[in-house]
Amino acid sequence: MDATQRYCYGLNFKNVFLTEKGKAFESFFARVMTYGFTGDFQPVRPYGALGDLKCDGFRASDGTVFQCYAPDAMKLADLLKKIDEDFHGAVAHWGARMQRWEFVHNDVRGLPAEAVQKLQDLRTAYPGIRTSVFGEAEMRNVVMSLALHQLEDLFGAVPSQKTLERLGFAQLVPILKLISRREPPADPPTTAPSASKLENNALSRDVAGALCQGRLRERLVEDCLAQWPDPGLGEEVAEGFRNRYRGLKAIGYTPDEIFEDLQEFAGGMRGEPARQGAVLAVLSYFFERCDIFEDAKPDPTPSP
Repeated sequence: MDATQRYCYGLNFKNVFLTEKGKAFESFFARVMTYGFTGDFQPVRPYGALGDLKCDGFRASDGTVFQCYAPDAMKLADLLKKIDEDFHGAVAHWGARMQRWEFVHNDVRGLPAEAVQKLQDLRTAYPGIRTSVFGEAEMRNVVMSLALHQLEDLFGAVPSQKTLERLGFAQLVPILKLISRREPPADPPTTAPSASKLENNALSRDVAGALCQGRLRERLVEDCLAQWPDPGLGEEVAEGFRNRYRGLKAIGYTPDEIFEDLQEFAGGMRGEPARQGAVLAVLSYFFERCDIFEDAKPDPTPSP
C-alpha cells in the first residue's frame, strides 16, 4: 500500500466512523475486528429472548467482551445508563469468561467526564476485569494495520500513486465541467496560498496527506485548463469551490468536514480509482490556487 492509498483509506475510515450509527456501526466494527483478529474475534448477534447477552463481539485470546454504543446523538444520561447496564449485564452473562470489557463508541470528541468517572468506578469495583474504551483512535489503529485486499473489501478501491501518474485529460475534463456548471463565475482569487496553508487550517493528517498527493498532478490540471477552448473555465471552477467553501464555513463545518463536502461537490470519491484520482487532483490544485480554506497568516513584521 503506497502513501496515496493510505491517506485515502484513512479518509474513508473517518467518513464511515462519523456517519454509521446504531446497527450499521456495530456491523462495521465487527467486520473490522474480524479482519484485524482473524480466528480470534467472534462477532455476536442477538438470538432468542436473551438477545446478545450484552456482547457485540468476543476476543477469545484475552477474554474481551466488546459492547458498542453509536447513537445518532450522544446524551449523557443515556450514555451512563448504557455503560452501567451493559457492564453489569456482561458480568452476569459471561462470568469468568470475561477478563476484559471494552466500551466501543463513535464520538470523535471522546467521552464526557462523567462517563470517564463511571468507567473508573467500575475498574475499582471489579479489579479482576480490565475495563477500557475503544474509540476512533483504537479502531483506526486496527483498520490501518489491515492488508490492502482487506481495506478494498471494506471500502472499495482507491487511487494509488500509479493511478495519479496515469491520469490524463480524459479523467479531468468531466470533473472540471461538473464543477463549472454548479456555481456561476465571479471575481478571481486574490493571493496565492502560502506553504503553511495546511497547518493554518488545522486539517487532519489524512486530509493534508491526500492534498499533497493530489498535487503530484498539479501540472496536468494546469495544462488541461490552459488548453481548454473556454479560457474562463478555470475561474468558473474556482468560484464554484469558493462559494461552496464559504457556505460550509458559515454554518460551522469543521475543516475536515468541509474537505469531505468539497470532495462530494467535485464528484465524490466513488467509482473507478482513476476518477477518484481526478477528483483529488482537481481539489488539490484549487486548494493551492484559490480561496478554498484560509491562506496562512503572514508573519508579524519584527520591530526595528
